[in-house]
Formats: sequence, C-alpha cells, structure tokens
Amino acid sequence: MLSSPRGRPSSARRAGRRRTAAAAAAITAALVVVCPSSAAGRVSAAEPPPPVPRGIGDRLFPYLGNPGYDVTAYDIAFRYHGNDRPLDAVTTLDARATAPLRTFNLDFTHGTVRSVWVDGRPARFTGAGEDLVITPARPVRGGASFRVTLEHISDPSGNSGGWIRTHDGLAMANQADAAHRVFPCNDHPSDKARFTFSVTAPENLTVVANGKSLGRSREGDNITWRYRLAHPMATELAQISIGRSTVLHRTGPGGLPVRDVVPAVDSRSLAKWPARTPGQLEWMEKKVGPYPFETYGVLIAKATTGFELETQTLSLFERGLFTTSGLPPWYIESIMVHELAHQWFGDSVSPRRWSDLWLNEGHATWYEALYGDERGKMPLDKRMRLAYGQSDAWRASGGPPAAPLPSDPDHQIGIFRPIVYDGSALVLYALRQRIGRPAFERLERRWVHKYRDGVASTADFVRLASEVAGRDLTGFLRPWLYGRTTPKMPGHPDWRPDVRSSGRAMAKADGKANRRAYESAGKPG
Repeated sequence: MLSSPRGRPSSARRAGRRRTAAAAAAITAALVVVCPSSAAGRVSAAEPPPPVPRGIGDRLFPYLGNPGYDVTAYDIAFRYHGNDRPLDAVTTLDARATAPLRTFNLDFTHGTVRSVWVDGRPARFTGAGEDLVITPARPVRGGASFRVTLEHISDPSGNSGGWIRTHDGLAMANQADAAHRVFPCNDHPSDKARFTFSVTAPENLTVVANGKSLGRSREGDNITWRYRLAHPMATELAQISIGRSTVLHRTGPGGLPVRDVVPAVDSRSLAKWPARTPGQLEWMEKKVGPYPFETYGVLIAKATTGFELETQTLSLFERGLFTTSGLPPWYIESIMVHELAHQWFGDSVSPRRWSDLWLNEGHATWYEALYGDERGKMPLDKRMRLAYGQSDAWRASGGPPAAPLPSDPDHQIGIFRPIVYDGSALVLYALRQRIGRPAFERLERRWVHKYRDGVASTADFVRLASEVAGRDLTGFLRPWLYGRTTPKMPGHPDWRPDVRSSGRAMAKADGKANRRAYESAGKPG
C-alpha cells in the first residue's frame, strides 16, 4: 500500500475502520438480523457458550481472524443496484476445522445477514461486536471439511474502508481490516484462500475482479461476470471494479496476460501509464524472479482515496495520481513499481501477523527506491541517508519496524506510518551493506520462492537471511528491527540522526501523509 503523494487531509483517508466495542455492538444490533431458533434446525442439547467476538490474538488487531478453522475457498456473488444502494450477496466458504466446533465466528459488519446454512442445514447466528457467531445444526468435527453459505447484504455506504464509490460505480479497498465490511470472512492475512467472484450488473457497466475471467452470461438487461484466482489470496487484497470502464489488454514478459482498467472517458489520456506496466514487470522479474500470479494490471479509479493499493493481480490507483499530481513521470512510475513489488512481497508472501507489515511495505519501498535510483533522479544512498536522519523520530512516534505501535481504535490505517515504509527499507539497506549485494539479492529471490503462496514472519526472514549469509544475523538484525533507536549504518559511520526531527509534528500524526511530506522534501524536481 502506498499513500497519495498529494497530501490530502486525513478525513479523506480510510480512517476509523474499526469502532470501539460499544459502538460496534450498537451497529451490530442494528444491522445483523438474528435468525429465529425455529429456523436453525436441531442443535446439541448442551447450551452453547454466549456469543462473544473472538480473534487469533494479533497484537495490532486483536479481534481479526478466528480460531478453530482454516478457510480454503470463497465463492462470492454480488448483485449491483447502484453505488448508493446495498448489494444483494451470497457468500459461500469452504473450510477445514482445526478443532471441534459447536460454534464458530466469522468477521462481518456493516451488512444485514438474512440466512446462514452449514453443510446444507440452517444454522443459528447472532452478532457480537464485529463478529458473526454461528451455531451449526450439528457440531463440526475436528479435522472435518465443512461449507458455510450466507445470504446477506453488502452495504457501500460510509467512508471507512471496504467498498469505495467511484464516479460511476464501486471498487474495493480492504486493507487492513475492512474486507469484513464487504463480505463475511476470516479477515486476517494468515488465512489465505482461493477466490471466485460472480457479479451481476446492468449491461452498460463493466465488471473486473482479481484473477482471470471465467466468462459472462446475460440475464435480461444484466450481465453476470465471473472471475477466479489461481492462487490463494488474503481477504484484504480482494478487488472488484464496477463501472463504465475500458479494459486494455496487452502481453507482459513470457506471454503474461496484462489487463488494465481505466475510466472509459479517460481511456485515451490515461492509456500511456498502464502501457508502461510490461516494462516494469520485466524490471521486477530481473530483480526477484518470475511474477508469481496468472495475470497483472492496474485499476485506475475515478475516486478520492488518498492512497494506492496492491490488490492481488489488479493494483488500485487514484486517477488523480496521473492527472493532477504534478510529479515527474519517473516518480509516478516508481509508485507503480511499489504496488507491483507488493505482488511478490505482501500478496504472494503474506504477513503472518500485522506486526510483520514491514516485510510488505519495506520491500515495496525498497524496489520503489531502486527504480528511482536506476530510472529516475533520486540516488538510493541519498534517499536512505534522508531516511536515516528521520528514523529515530519515526521509531519514537510509531515504534520500531517489526514491533509497530497500535493505532487509535478509530483510525486503524494509522499503522501505515513512515517507519514501515522508508524506515523499513532502511533495514534492508543496512542488511545489504552488512552481507553484500550478491548475498542480499540471493536472499530476496529465495524469500519469494520459499514462501510463495504462503505466509511468513519476521523470524522467518531473519532465519533465511542468516542461512544465505552463512552466519547468524540475529544479533545484527534485532536492533534494526526492534530497537528504540537506529543502529549505526554499516559502511557509513558519518551518518547521524537528525536531532531536529525528534520533536517535529511530522513524527506524531498521520504517518502516511508524513511519509509523503518527507519524500517531497527530498525529491528533486
């Protein structure tokens, strides 16, 4: 994920995704319809435990994810009625129980649930915070596979993540904790699954989603579009675009299908930007190896978001980035490379916990910086020295790279602070300085190969780095990843923290905006 370089006020961003417990309970009571017990079929004679929100214990998002099962596949169908009206939806998920389940939770809020079925039998359900607590007619045995089908409403109203309104439709922005505002799910990147999407919309609109097309069919004046991903995906990376769009097709390295989605009214003026994607793909493949998915492209949305986002196989960009930013072309391309790099770092290899976010954003920023060094006008050493000067202030404000401080409950996007962007790219620069460029480049390739289509942690990275370097790097990397202050930079004993930055307002408020303010200050014209 990358914030907009235009410095919009924080009110335009995805603030306040998750609410306080009291507010969430009130919203759930208003929006979740509780299925009457007579419709739930027979259940165990033993009284189930009271419904409570549960989570997998993520330090930054305690109530995200749910224990007791792993989702293997989602099949989600939407019927679109306009971007100011709720969508009718049916979400089917296949899962495997990792423990016996008399009840289980899904993450879901901001939509009415009409019915829930487990393995073909009606099930009881109720709300608890931002969870949906389900009691199946028959308990699910540990180790068993089971299917849950939910008929529900998906509500695009509000401005707190999930659906975002474009000028003529909708798109998605689910990072970090907003997928469950769109569909019921296990909303944590550690539980990746296969996805199939089916979207019915008026015939004058175009629908594009993650993955490859499975075709479309007519239903009166509507068209149903179907897409499927060949690789598992985290819920936060789901993408659906509905609107008056033009889809541009071209070929990338090795025959990779590349499809880009642009507003139809801007198709000519914007076409030059996605036309650069094949070259960017070739550049990234030379750095880290083959592109990990079955297709790629950019989605340019005519919407105000304040950020760009690495939704899997179809990265989301604001139209304004390409039309009103006033930034040099090489710099805009480096932002495009940032989201492309995420397809390897963050999408294919996903974080085990949100504290591992630095592995996503640090790597994406690293390749953004390398691109600026090779194709633009920002030398890598200069950018890293600027980051080094700010790093102590960033750590004081947001915590160290691998142990970021939690955000305010009503501003969860605040975890995207400068420390996880350039502050984490600085860790990678220090590592390259320590082990040398050849070893570092081998590490990058081995990382994305070893953990492809999976999840990985900071400990996994330290372990693999030590293996590639041929010596234990724990003592070197721990201060860089967890220290309250920035260690000395190998090879640059003259680098010093900027003591003036420690008390600046830029180190305390909205990290995404501050990162861009920092970059603009050091960016050549």
